[in-house]
Amino acid sequence: MTRSFEQAMALFEPTLPLAVAYSGGADSTALLLACARKWPGRVTAVHVHHGLQAAADDFERHCRNFCADLQIPLLVQKVDARHAPGQSPEAAARHARYQAIDALALQRQAAVQTIAMAQHADDQIETLLLALSRGAGLPGLSAMAERWQRAGLTYCRPLLQVSGVTIRDWLEAQGARFIEDPSNVDERFTRNRIRARLMPALQACFPQFRDTLARSSRHAAQAQALLQEVATEDLARVGVPPDIKALQALSQPRLVNVLRHWLMNTYRVTPTSAQLEALMAQIAACRTRGHQLHLKVGQGFCVRRGKVLDWYNP
Repeated sequence: MTRSFEQAMALFEPTLPLAVAYSGGADSTALLLACARKWPGRVTAVHVHHGLQAAADDFERHCRNFCADLQIPLLVQKVDARHAPGQSPEAAARHARYQAIDALALQRQAAVQTIAMAQHADDQIETLLLALSRGAGLPGLSAMAERWQRAGLTYCRPLLQVSGVTIRDWLEAQGARFIEDPSNVDERFTRNRIRARLMPALQACFPQFRDTLARSSRHAAQAQALLQEVATEDLARVGVPPDIKALQALSQPRLVNVLRHWLMNTYRVTPTSAQLEALMAQIAACRTRGHQLHLKVGQGFCVRRGKVLDWYNP
């Protein structure tokens, strides 16, 4: 159920000291301001300079001035967020942003225990709709987690049940300055088309869509957590690297589940559905000692090495 901004902040009780990921936009400005008021002297702002726009220097300047006015320490990290061929620009920027925040926070590990990020209820629904448009499985349909661990730090999204309009209304009442990122209205990006076209249509047809779709994401997340538990147990049985005969004894749903888990947790590889289908067919065909297996999976190859399945990146 969506909450007021005040309710969300009242429920947010992170381990201090706290760092807030601060872009200068409305959402992160509201979160930073509210956190600084709630925990004076225990909050640091973290700004990532992506270098993707001509205005990036202006964004940094605004953030420095805002933090100076509030006497909030600001850490700035410049990154190269350009995307590689075939990579989503949004994914490249997100990856660079997380790496930069990790690095800055770890430099001040004694002074930072928790990282707060300002994604809100509309962002959550956009993430779900984007996953649906790509035919995602349960991990994608789970959308964004409210809390997780990364690089020894706790990350939190305390505003996931607050709408974007509610955040801006609160911020306007405070009279706080913020910047508008022009890339957020560029409809060349799928997420922005969802925001501009689908979200208003959903609001008109299903006024409670934020609550109902977010509930579906929570159900998907619970189901994914259960699959992770099963995959962990199955991987312990088949071994690392997995024994091919042990893999053949699994049902197809459990086989695909444990293969995904093994590849991701051992090699950080995410196979496509087509690659997994081909791999399962080859595993089923490995009934003789001389049967060879060599398949493209992710950026590398799955191969048979005697009795076991292995993966390598040439």
